[in-house]
Amino acid sequence: MEYDAIVIGGGPAGAACAARLVENGARTLVLDREDFPRLKLCAGWITPEVVDDLDMNPDDYPHRFNTFDEIVAHVKGLTFKLRNPQHSIRRYEFDNWLLQSAGAEVIHHNVKEIQTDDTGYTVDGNWKAPYIVGAAGTRCPVYRTFFRQVNPRAKELQAATFEHEFPYEWKDERCHLWFFDKGLPGYAWYVPKADGYLNCGIGGMSIKLKAKGQDIKTHWAHFIGVLRKKGFITGDDLPLDHEPKGYSYFLRGGVDTVRVGNAFITGDAVGLATRDLCEGIGPAIRSGHRAADAILNGSIYTLDDLQTHSSSYAPVRKLLDFMFVG
Repeated sequence: MEYDAIVIGGGPAGAACAARLVENGARTLVLDREDFPRLKLCAGWITPEVVDDLDMNPDDYPHRFNTFDEIVAHVKGLTFKLRNPQHSIRRYEFDNWLLQSAGAEVIHHNVKEIQTDDTGYTVDGNWKAPYIVGAAGTRCPVYRTFFRQVNPRAKELQAATFEHEFPYEWKDERCHLWFFDKGLPGYAWYVPKADGYLNCGIGGMSIKLKAKGQDIKTHWAHFIGVLRKKGFITGDDLPLDHEPKGYSYFLRGGVDTVRVGNAFITGDAVGLATRDLCEGIGPAIRSGHRAADAILNGSIYTLDDLQTHSSSYAPVRKLLDFMFVG
């Protein structure tokens, strides 16, 4: 089967890229190793910029959508209230909605091999196109095939996370963040979601955890204790103690080589999560749009000017950047 473009990965970067391609008449295939809707570990925090980039009307969004006007930051016993409106969604719902809205052909398939010749790219001997976009996260086969040698990832920018999302009638509607608690080289979060869902998690820089001889699971146990002590969660029947899961991804580093021939990488396949609050959905969507524009219009594909930080507070950006990655 032949297409104008093949996008590998159906998350926000891939779906955004596919939507723009389809909108402009390109025959587009999306391949993803998961069958959507699929469980996706993520705090599910989206910024107002994401809403704008997607031309998204929250009133028309058919799933859970929550807005918190205030972020409460806890730093070494001090508490700061930041008036910085943000939104939360469930990735299980959001990613599926975004992919289905794109209008591209979607096939559930785990990509094994990508071959290239003068006419384009062939995926596992079945699908061919003159352009290919890697949007499959840290383990993206497009990155592995074409970019690993020319754009190696920096180990010092790898973040490890541990989190859980579950039904819960939360009482505090604000987002809470705990920074460097108990020596964690990162932060923990409490993100309330609409209609009785809650996401709690922690993230830390892998290389710093290893250097300290620490295990992120130990930090998780401490964090759950803090949540219980402060009354954010109550009861003994919650699944927090035995059902959290972990994953890793890379924060924003060098993005010098993001196109090789007609192969592009986007989102977490590049490592675009912001260096202060580790927010990756916004940069993923913008990179997907830019890859599509380069395919459609021949524009230069660059990600150099994508935001490296989330916070609008300069002291916060500098402090967290220093504490996270040194």
